[in-house]
Order: sequence, then C-alpha cells, then structure tokens
Amino acid sequence: MKCDAQTREEWSSLESLFSFARMDARNLITCFHEEMKRGLAGESSSLKMLPCFVNRPTGLEEGSFLALDLGGTNLRVLAVELDSRGGANISAVDRFIIPASVMHGRGEELFDFLADGVFLFLEKHGYNLHQHHDLAFTFSFPVEQSALNSGILLNWTKGFTASGVEGKDVVTLLAEALIRKNIKNVSVTALANDTIGTLMTKSYTDASCDMSVILGTGTNACYSENTRRIAKYTGSGDDREMIVNLEWGNFDRIEMNSYDRALDHATRNIGRQRLEKMVSGMYLGELARLIILDMIDRGCLLKKKDRQIFDRGYAITTEHLSRAAGGEDIFAQFGLENVTDYDREAAVRISHIVSKRAARIAGTAIASVITWMDAGLERHHTVAVDGSLFEKYPGFSTNMLNILQELFGDSAGKIALSTAADGSGIGAAIIAAVASGRRRQ
Repeated sequence: MKCDAQTREEWSSLESLFSFARMDARNLITCFHEEMKRGLAGESSSLKMLPCFVNRPTGLEEGSFLALDLGGTNLRVLAVELDSRGGANISAVDRFIIPASVMHGRGEELFDFLADGVFLFLEKHGYNLHQHHDLAFTFSFPVEQSALNSGILLNWTKGFTASGVEGKDVVTLLAEALIRKNIKNVSVTALANDTIGTLMTKSYTDASCDMSVILGTGTNACYSENTRRIAKYTGSGDDREMIVNLEWGNFDRIEMNSYDRALDHATRNIGRQRLEKMVSGMYLGELARLIILDMIDRGCLLKKKDRQIFDRGYAITTEHLSRAAGGEDIFAQFGLENVTDYDREAAVRISHIVSKRAARIAGTAIASVITWMDAGLERHHTVAVDGSLFEKYPGFSTNMLNILQELFGDSAGKIALSTAADGSGIGAAIIAAVASGRRRQ
C-alpha cells in the first residue's frame, strides 16, 4: 500500500470534501423553496420555474402521433400509438447521430438536420407525404414557453453551441426548416422537453405521478403546480394544474469544493448549471479524473508516468466510473498494467465518493419539490425517473432513497421512485394527444 502514513488522512479529507450530510440536505431544501418561490413569481432565481402550458393526461388519450426528440448527441423521430388504456407503443423509430460540426455550427444547419430526419423517417416508413401530420417536438434545453407550441431557447446546455438559436422560438426555427426542405405536410403542435415527457409517460398509467426527474447526461425535473401559485402566469386565475419545468440543473445555492471549482472553470458555461455539474452523468467522470490527477501528483496513486493518460479533459467518463463501482478494473480500460490492488481499490472508492454525493443531492432536490407540493407528506407521490445514473450506476438509487429516509423517516415510504421508459419519445406523443384532446373539447 502506498503512502501508509498519509492514506487515512488523504481519504478522510476527500470524503469530507464530498460529504453531504442530513443538515446539508435540510439547508438545501430551505434554499430550494426560496428559489422556487422567486422563480414562480418571475423574480431573479437560479430556478427558472417555466410554465409548460400542459397538464397531466387522463389516461384516456388515444391515437397515432409523431414525435421528434432532440436531447443530446442523437436525434430520434418516432411514431407512437396510444390505446386509451394506459398503453403506449413505439411503432417506428429512426435515430440519427448529430455531427459535432452541426452541434457547434449555425443554428440554421442544426434545424435543417432535424428537418432532414423528419423527411427520411416519413419516406422510410411509407407515410403519405401529401397527408397532414401533427408533430410533437421534444427539445430538452431551457426554454421559456408562451404557449404549448411556442418556446424561446434561454441558453444552450449539454455541450451545444449552435449560433443564432438562443433567444429564438425553436418551434418557429423548426417550422422554417421544414419549409426550406419542402416538407409542407407536417405541423409542430406541441413543444416539450424530456423531463415533461417523462412525467406525461408515467402519469398516463399512474395518477399519483406528479413529478419527474432526469438523471442521465444532464439533470432536470418538473412537477404539477396549481396555477394560482404561479404568480408570473398571466392566464386565467381559476384553480387548475399546469406542469412547471424547474430547470434545476442551474440551482446555485450549494457549496462547491475545490474539484467542483476546477471543473466549472474549464467549462464553456462558467458559473452556470452548478447542481448539474455536481450530479449529472456528463460531469461525474470529470470530477473523478481531477481527483485521480491530484492523487497522482501527491504520489498517492499510480505512477507519475501514468499521469499523461488522464491529462485530457473528460478522458474518464461516468460509464467508466459506473463500471468501477461495479467492481471492474477502471485502469485496465486505459491499458494500464501492473497496477496495485490499492490502486484498483482507490478507483472503486473514488467512484463511490463522487456518486454518493450526487445521489444524495438529487434525492434532496426531489424532497424539496415534494414538500413544496405537500408539506406534510399527506399523500402518496410517484416520482418518474429516467436516466442511466438512476437505472444503471451501482448504488445510486439506494443512496437517493437513503437520504429520503434520513429526512422523512417512515414517511419516506410515501415517495416512490419509479423508472419511466422513453419519456422523451412516448411522452411527447402524449403531450400532443392531450393538446389535440383539448382542442376537440
């Protein structure tokens, strides 16, 4: 074992830096509620609290709907069938990898790429190109909506930088691209993000589902709010529900450690998306890389000559960490041979330290929203969760449940965390169904 005299102190220091105790959680809930209140009032807040102009489904919606899903480096076009009995089936789907040049180029090129995907899907699956089709657009970035089918991109996240899109209506940009591509038979009838879609998907079959969370490459959440509590909402003043998108990745009232600050300083969006940089899959591997580099420099991990392997930013992914947490040799994946048992065990320990804090913060953020809706936990709440961190990272969901148990004791049983399959695709179709049902009424 290396650095015998320093080992205990080194690990104690690292665990302290990434600790998130029950008192930290209670403080976060207080701050979270303050930011929610300000965001709903239209005041300055790190939580945007964006009204989405749609309510939860009844479970009776039916029909065939098209969906376009842009949420990361892949674009999907889908056809979804709803059976009015809580059943949803993807009858066709095509995937397209978005080139980096399109992600970072001109916005017009990005939306032309989306329109091309729609055309190829319709042509491949035998759709009548002269018959009208409604399309739901899942656009999983911070958008301020003024209607169900209108939304202004506030800022790019997830590594996108396409120019000329921020501050513009993304539905209009897509509609213009469809026209440029001579696709005149498709109308964009609904706009949503993957978070809203996840809530719609789960609540289609479970009426107690009133919140959803994304825990994958990025992180976000939405919940069902009474319009009377949305002070900035200018619609009718009657009591009805509307889904609100928190954009909680930007929550900033949480203390950063030295590794968090180093990560933040190297990003394109310095000072923004603080919670996301502590919780989401895009960044956990990078936090671990920074820790490993620091430990190499201190002479407490691997050998000095191994440092160059990890010099490149994001060389370690969260998938690497997940495998390490499951017991795999992370260093073997980088071609390192003859590492010691201590080195291998250190990688496992780092993977648990980084992910444990992330999971406890995510669980506390869920607790914040649930107690905003139901301060005394008087009713049951199902939280739909989508994303590889929750579903695949060893111990992640357990750590989320643990902090809920610490906060609420036996009452934590009233909060169920449940996976929701393909909310960004199926959920978009359900949103289109709810919208079309409302029009019929």
